Amino acid sequence: MTSPRSTYRLQFRNGMDFGKACRLVPYLKRLGISHLYASPLMTAVSGSTHGYDVTRTNEVDPALGGREGLVRLAAELHAEGMGLLLDIVPNHMAASLENPWWYSIVLWGAESPFSGHFDIDWSQKLTLPFLGKSFEEELAAGSLRLALDPQRDALALCYHDTCYPLHPGTYRLVLDAGDGFTVKASPKEDPDGRAILSQALAASGARAALERRLAELSADLAAITALHAAQPWRLTDWKTASRHLSYRRFFEIAGLVGLRVEDPKVFDDSHRLVLDLVRDGIVDGLRIDHVDGLADPKAYLERLRAAVGPDVHIVVEKILEKEEPFRTDWRVEGATGYEFIASLADAFADEKEGGRLAAAFRPLKSEEHRGSYEEARRASKRQMLSDNFEGEVHRITRLAKSMADETNADLSRPALAEAICGMIVALPVYRTYTTATAGADEHDRQLLAAARQQAQADVRPEVREAIDFIWELLVDDRTCGTLTGCPEFRVRFQQLSGPIMAKALEDTLFYRENAFIALNEVGGDPGRPTGGPAAFHAAMETREKTLPPGLSATATHDTKRGEDARARLYTLGEAPDLWIAATLRWTALNAHLRRQHAERIAPEPDVEWLIYQSLAGAWPLEGHGDAPAMAALKTRMRPYVEKALREAKLGSNWNLPDIDYEEKVAGFVDGLFGHNVFLEDFAATLSPFIDAGLVNSLAQTLVKLTAPGIPDIYQGSERGDFSLVDPDNRRPLEMESLDIPQKPTASRLHFADYKQWLVATVLDARNRHPAPFDGPYLPLALSDGSRQALAFLRGTPQAFAITVVPRLVFGKVAPDGLQLLEGTLDDIRLALPAGFEARKLRSILDGRTLTPGATLTVADALGEEPVALLLSV
Repeated sequence: MTSPRSTYRLQFRNGMDFGKACRLVPYLKRLGISHLYASPLMTAVSGSTHGYDVTRTNEVDPALGGREGLVRLAAELHAEGMGLLLDIVPNHMAASLENPWWYSIVLWGAESPFSGHFDIDWSQKLTLPFLGKSFEEELAAGSLRLALDPQRDALALCYHDTCYPLHPGTYRLVLDAGDGFTVKASPKEDPDGRAILSQALAASGARAALERRLAELSADLAAITALHAAQPWRLTDWKTASRHLSYRRFFEIAGLVGLRVEDPKVFDDSHRLVLDLVRDGIVDGLRIDHVDGLADPKAYLERLRAAVGPDVHIVVEKILEKEEPFRTDWRVEGATGYEFIASLADAFADEKEGGRLAAAFRPLKSEEHRGSYEEARRASKRQMLSDNFEGEVHRITRLAKSMADETNADLSRPALAEAICGMIVALPVYRTYTTATAGADEHDRQLLAAARQQAQADVRPEVREAIDFIWELLVDDRTCGTLTGCPEFRVRFQQLSGPIMAKALEDTLFYRENAFIALNEVGGDPGRPTGGPAAFHAAMETREKTLPPGLSATATHDTKRGEDARARLYTLGEAPDLWIAATLRWTALNAHLRRQHAERIAPEPDVEWLIYQSLAGAWPLEGHGDAPAMAALKTRMRPYVEKALREAKLGSNWNLPDIDYEEKVAGFVDGLFGHNVFLEDFAATLSPFIDAGLVNSLAQTLVKLTAPGIPDIYQGSERGDFSLVDPDNRRPLEMESLDIPQKPTASRLHFADYKQWLVATVLDARNRHPAPFDGPYLPLALSDGSRQALAFLRGTPQAFAITVVPRLVFGKVAPDGLQLLEGTLDDIRLALPAGFEARKLRSILDGRTLTPGATLTVADALGEEPVALLLSV
């Protein structure tokens, strides 16, 4: 198996199947891709748009073409010398009756042979939080009825079209033995209850008679209540999931239940097909979804590595905070690239913006939310803990309380809960990796020590004592070794801190702190200034030494906006005063579009600010004169606004959406598209930002293709990606436009063609001359400390490549072209290190030959192109 040199992420479903993917293979080969990087392919819930809600881990989804279709796709790829990287989901499966393992658990409860496969608390009944209202209310409304399961010869309690199987031991409450209905079933012989009543229903007229009886019983509310009470499960209102749930879920999604892959049997059962695909040479590499959700990521990855061997390329979805190192003890090649996106903010956002956007934005927020970014971060985490993850907090608090009682520590449950929440709020990363056997390493110990110190500030003495106790449970192996519940506590604490960080930052704070939304990206930290080229170079030097085979992403199915939208929005920081003045002008222009809602205006000033920046990122290249593009943008903005408002959890939220408020904000956005004076002003103001942003786009593309790591291209982004957050960034791939153009003109009009050509040209050079890109990373210094360009060298004196891109080009781009104005970079020189000077270089983008001395001007490196890649000859 060959390691990936470049990947192309393809989202299956939504019209993409194996047949269409096969037709893409020749194009991907011409583009220079080494590996197709596929979203999850196992059978998922009917109608799934993403595949992460797996129902059968050991079946390739027939809706995509089944195993035969996958084998055909792999054969097409291998015939072209390409490989397949597969996204797998070990953390969770769908809590859906389409999932036979889950169905068996609902049917048999703890007796099911799969009862240990999922992370369920069997000391209580299995909660099924899928009702719109309480059980009593739904029963009174006639929404519940007894019926034969449409897919099986078995009894079920049906809620609308969903039929929950009744435990066979409770059939006596429904069937009259005198009618000849006998039940012969066991969880071992019939784990998913397909034939419980088959023999009884074989008699003539038996089925019709039973259906009549079930219809009669459905009107007996007391009988249904008693039958429901006798089941190993209980139906509840979906809103109760945040307060009480008997199983671990994925983030806040009750429809996704945690798998216990830490159990070797569960690992084997859930990875049988994946391992077969690897052993059969169909799959060449694996991407591990949400590795932080696992009980013990290191142990899981060791087991996986042992199963697939040393040559399979494995990357993990791991969100690294700034300065957080990747785990060196994980037997994988690297991460999926969110940390690379964060580094690009250093490369292309103006490090001397000075916080002017934040200063202008802060007064727009409501008074109670005008604190610092750090205060807002802590408040968001506290809100998640108290509102959205209340049940999870209660569960680990009970564990802590039992251990406190065991050690005779006089600690109340409220104090322990406050201590647990305080530690999680103070933790600056998604999670630590303390285990029952290995304990905390030095890095995690330092993180937890700092969190302990911060959490203990300004709390009452009992809580301070409780924090010390929680600290001991997490890091003191001698204490932990004496307490039976401590290993589970460590796992639960760490499986909670990650979701809290993700939901508080990515899905709350990043929709509230909208001063400079280019920085509001997964893995980013909009609360502190960007570091400029120096910070970028430092990150790449570290990356080259520790994570060279990790993916270098610029967009994914989970990023907050498309890579080119982000590149454009970086430029707002180059002219913040201009943007702030324009926003004030538009606020006045559009006052008549705002509406009163209760005691506030919709949209609020901070939301209006977000709308203008979001429009700026997605604005069509040809502006408001492109009627179809504008109509599409208007349509796309509606779901974006709804999601932004609900994620912010201020004016609306997912649990209790304020539809009237949302409609007023959406109406404001609709009104913008019909306000010609605003549209003219917006387009004129945005034009230089668009030009500078397109240069940024090409610069970040070249940097991704040549920096340490494996360039990862998200479907369609090679031609431009100005998308909003999902579902906008998961739109079907436009296959008809996928052909490599001849070298186009570098202009706004031909941007998509030029970007696509740039990707193909650079990947071709990288594939033909791999040695430089496997070599060291060397930053190249610019004369007079210039901030106008970024340059680095890859390789050794024997074979090397030089990347040169401009930066901070707002107002310096030729009209309608993507070249800089003449003379912009003439005086800036980059210094070549000793051993690299006086070598003949070939410009990959225009074929020129250069022979610089100890220095090279940036203008000479670029020539007539917006960016430059020079290879030693």
